[in-house]
Amino acid sequence: MAETPEGDPVPSSSENPESKIESNVKDDEGPSPKKRKTVIENEQIEKLEHRLGGILCCAVCLDLPQAAVYQCSNGHLMCAPCFNHLLADARLRDETATCPNCRVEISKALSSRNLAVEKTVSELPLECRHCTRVFPRHSLHNHEENICEERPYKFSQLVVDSSPRYPFAGLVRIVTSVYWLLISAIRRTYFVSEVTEASVKRPSTRRRVTGCRYACLGCGWRGAARAAAAHEAACAHPRRSAAELLGLLAAREQQAAAELRLHAQLLDLLSCEKITFNDLQLKPYRTEELHKLYYETSRFCSFAHQWVVKAFVNKNQRDPTQSSQREITYQLVLKSKPAAPLAVSWACVRGPYGEARLAPALAAHAFREDEAAPARALPLHDAADTNRLLSSKAIHFRLIMFLSTK
Repeated sequence: MAETPEGDPVPSSSENPESKIESNVKDDEGPSPKKRKTVIENEQIEKLEHRLGGILCCAVCLDLPQAAVYQCSNGHLMCAPCFNHLLADARLRDETATCPNCRVEISKALSSRNLAVEKTVSELPLECRHCTRVFPRHSLHNHEENICEERPYKFSQLVVDSSPRYPFAGLVRIVTSVYWLLISAIRRTYFVSEVTEASVKRPSTRRRVTGCRYACLGCGWRGAARAAAAHEAACAHPRRSAAELLGLLAAREQQAAAELRLHAQLLDLLSCEKITFNDLQLKPYRTEELHKLYYETSRFCSFAHQWVVKAFVNKNQRDPTQSSQREITYQLVLKSKPAAPLAVSWACVRGPYGEARLAPALAAHAFREDEAAPARALPLHDAADTNRLLSSKAIHFRLIMFLSTK
């Protein structure tokens, strides 16, 4: 056979060692350009979200705003709770509220909302707390409350027992409840196979987030429904002593009885002959000596007498700005001279101009000449609303009064 000259090309490319080297080099280069581009874009998106979170955060708490976003005249951002907290602190100190960054004056009139930042923050992604899927912030709440398949169920039930009460009726109910709880624990211990078969037959219900069936005994466990059987089998709360169970069940019964008693009192007061209501506003004032902040309404007339409502912060504490927990207490004061003691009951509600929800609470006092009722806490549903009320120019609420002639 004739030898191929050195300058002639090799006829078969598969036998060329240079091509093998090139292919090995290409394999060592890593993923294809399209994959590299996708990875780079994902990293850029994550970095962009991180940068936006650092730029759009609140200047006080350094966290992304959840709702409204306020800005000073120089453009520094503050979330609504921090903005109200700054205004409340300034009102308690009798000073001018300033921006924490540039120290320019801020107020509800001088500061404005930044709608562009609110919209941008609402579009940033956030994980669902139930299924860990990622959604925009503006649609996450609706997903968690109504759409998510792993969200927990919410049940509410009010049972009114109109049967006559006997001395040992509560003890019988408690012993019966303990008996059935012990039977449930025994069934759960010795018949685990039945629970397993039922869970296999109904797989759709096992994806739910649920709580322990012994939550009434103080167990705070929450998790996937498929793990509920294993947790309940090992839960230590049904194995508590009888004394602990009786105490816990008695406390729950007392709480339910107190709520039922409150509703019964409200229904009973609605049958009174004389009922009045007034929409009031508490305006801030300062004492002359200690220069403390207090609130007072203008005089109003009810049941042919003059009345005033006064309010204080943290039970007239010397410096309320030193405490993070704040509370508003109020007093109903009679300013006229009655011929006989006035047995008056009253309740504070939000009213048409109020800014915060109030929990149902009743108060009663027998008023004499120029007398003030004992101070009571303003029953707010959320303690965070205290700063919102202090930051406003006045506190609006509705006072419903009942005159008992019995």
